Amino acid sequence: MKMETTTATVQQTKVNLLGMSRKKMEEYLTSIGEKPFRAQQILKWIHHSGVDDFDEMTNLGKPLRAKLQELAEIRPPNVVKQLDSTDGTRKWAVEVGGNNLVETVLIPDGQRGTLCVSSQVGCSLDCSFCATGKQGFMRDLTASEIIGQVWLAIKSFDGFNSGNKRIVTNVVMMGMGEPLLNFNNVVDAMSLMLDDFGYGLSKRRVTLSTSGVVPMLDKLGDVSTVSLAISLHAPNDRLRNELVPINKKYPISELLAACQRYIDKQEDTHRVVTIEYTLIAGVNDGVEHAKELAEVLRDVPCKINLIPFNPFSLSNYKRPSKNAINRFWLTLTEAGYVTTVRTPRGDDIDAACGQLAGQVQDRTKRSARHRQRAELEQPIRLV
Repeated sequence: MKMETTTATVQQTKVNLLGMSRKKMEEYLTSIGEKPFRAQQILKWIHHSGVDDFDEMTNLGKPLRAKLQELAEIRPPNVVKQLDSTDGTRKWAVEVGGNNLVETVLIPDGQRGTLCVSSQVGCSLDCSFCATGKQGFMRDLTASEIIGQVWLAIKSFDGFNSGNKRIVTNVVMMGMGEPLLNFNNVVDAMSLMLDDFGYGLSKRRVTLSTSGVVPMLDKLGDVSTVSLAISLHAPNDRLRNELVPINKKYPISELLAACQRYIDKQEDTHRVVTIEYTLIAGVNDGVEHAKELAEVLRDVPCKINLIPFNPFSLSNYKRPSKNAINRFWLTLTEAGYVTTVRTPRGDDIDAACGQLAGQVQDRTKRSARHRQRAELEQPIRLV
C-alpha cells in the first residue's frame, strides 16, 4: 500500500495595517506590487469609517481586496473590561497578549473629549507617586496597539458614524508607560492621529508627556510637531531625584534646556510647554516649593498644570488640602504664570491621573518588591 505523506503548512503571520503610518502603508503596498496611492483609501476606511474588513472597502478592486485578505489584517486590541465613572469618564482595560492589560481613559468635557493613551505594558521608570510604575514593566506597545486605543474609543461611542462630531477631540500620551522610551511606535501612532487620512487632529490637540528622556526629546523635535508636556513634579534636583528617579540621569537644567530646543525647532513661534506638577501633601506642596518652581521656570515658555495627588494602593502619599492647593496656585499666578488645577476625573474607577495600573506580567520583579516593601515599611515622608 502506498503511504500518503502529509506536508504541514506553516500559516503566514498576517501584517496588521492598523498602526501603519501613511508612509509605511505606501511602502507596504509597493512591496506587494500595488500602487502607493491606495494607502490613502485604506487609511480612510480604517480611521475615518472604522472598517476592519477588506471586503467592505468598495473602492478597492476585488483582486486587491482578495490579496489583502490573504496577507494582511486590521486587528485592534481586545477590550476585556469597560468601566464608567459617575462623572462621565470611561476606562477600558485592553488585552495586549500574554495575560497583559493596559488601560485607556476617555474624559468628556462639553464638546471636547480627551483620550489618555498608554504606550507601554507597565512602565520602565519608577516614579514614586504613580501606580503604573509600581506594576513594573513587560514590553513596549506596538503602533497598532497604541492607535488601536483611539480606534476602540471612537468605536465604543459609535463615533465613526458621527462625522465631525467624534467623541475624541484630543489625545494625550499620558497613560501607562514613558512614550519616549517607545519612540518609533509612538511617533508612528501620533502621525496617524495628525494625518488627514487618519484622525486629522491638530498638533495642538495631540500631547506627548515625558518624564525627561533628554536624548529622545531632542530626537522628537526633528520628526514631530505635537504639543509637549513635562512631568516635573519638583522644583529642585534633590526632591525630583526621589519622586522621578530618571532625574538622576537627566537633571532639571538639562531637561528644561531640551524643552527649549524642542520649542526652537517648531515653526509655531508661540509654542509653550505644559509643566505637570503633582501636588503631594507635605512633600512638594509648600509655598516655598511654589516660589522655587517659579524661579526655575523663569526662562521657559510654559504654562503649569497642578495635579492634586490621586491615592492608590502601595502608596502612602496624601492629597493636599484645598487651602494648600490654592496657596500654591496663587503663588505661581502672582509670579505671572498661567496656572491651572486639574480637577480629578474618574477617581471612583481608578482612572484619574497616576492611577492607571492595568495588569502587567512584570519581568523586572519590581511590583513584587513594592508589595513587600508596603507590607514592611511605615510611610516615608520627604521634606
